[in-house]
Amino acid sequence: MHRLIAPNKDESALLPQFLELPEQAIHIPQTEAEFEAAFRAINAEPVLGFDTESKPLFNVGQHDSGPHLVQLATTQQAWLLQLHLPMALELSRKVLAAEHICKVGFGLDNDKHTLPRRLGVPLVNIQDLDSRFKQLGYGASVGVRAAAALVLQQSFRKSKRTTTSNWAAVDLTPAQRRYAANDAHAPAVIYAHMTAWESTVPVQPQRRRHNPQA
Repeated sequence: MHRLIAPNKDESALLPQFLELPEQAIHIPQTEAEFEAAFRAINAEPVLGFDTESKPLFNVGQHDSGPHLVQLATTQQAWLLQLHLPMALELSRKVLAAEHICKVGFGLDNDKHTLPRRLGVPLVNIQDLDSRFKQLGYGASVGVRAAAALVLQQSFRKSKRTTTSNWAAVDLTPAQRRYAANDAHAPAVIYAHMTAWESTVPVQPQRRRHNPQA
């Protein structure tokens, strides 16, 4: 199989910008009523975009207490669950262990390792979209930026400064809220368009194995 090449960062930047969620579509539940409303909305969804954020570690030997934030999103809205809140922990447990909800994202290997330890439950029905692109003939780690360029023909941009910000903060900044929400929103949108896009990807010929006994 010939390796397909995903758009690089410069090529992606030439595309129209990814349509981010408006502020009013980003929910950060704090009260019991807000968590109940979040659960009702989330539990009714068959597919959710999924990601996590952790406070960065800058010193060798520093204890990693993350992840500190779980992000869940549909194509229309997102929920940011701050795991220092007991109700956020409980909601995350229910959703990530739910068999009827498919959670989709990119580069989820670390999440699969750290989240069960943090939440105390196994992750169920998780789909790393990198593996789906790999099956089509792309590299092992396409990532959300290149995937948005391929599937949506849009430029998904991530602020490096926000990436390394304090995700354990009690009060997230507007930039953090936008960044975190769209890191889960983008996989949800990409997933919604993937089946139609996959039908346009040329089938890659399988590499013929040499049989010395033939």
